[in-house]
Amino acid sequence: MPLVRIDLIAGREPDQVRGIGDAIHAALVSTYGIPERDHFQIITEHAASNIVAEDAGLGFERSDGVVMIQIFTQQGRSQAAKQELFAAINAGLEAVDVRPEGTFVSYIENKPEDWSFGFERAQYVTGELAFPDAN
Repeated sequence: MPLVRIDLIAGREPDQVRGIGDAIHAALVSTYGIPERDHFQIITEHAASNIVAEDAGLGFERSDGVVMIQIFTQQGRSQAAKQELFAAINAGLEAVDVRPEGTFVSYIENKPEDWSFGFERAQYVTGELAFPDAN
């Protein structure tokens, strides 16, 4: 159950904003095998002056259309699986006109007991939800 926060500079058409979210979700579904309806995203648009995204010392210029992505998910996936996810996100975003230098991903892991889907319980701990397979 990834929770994805997507921060982008305001001014895109609503269809492109939705396309960005859909591309990221499709990458998670295809690489991690999560269910299609395991879909939790928060998309926030900001004034250009409210997002700072430089090159982290890699020697390139970010595009004006930067998309910053935070993925919160359960621990246990391999480095190879994460790299595959990053590549799938990049490919999906390129299809909706987000350039590779405009993509920034932060990946945060936690444990099953760190999730509650409501009802005052941690459903992975109580057994109401099966622990997702870590590819």
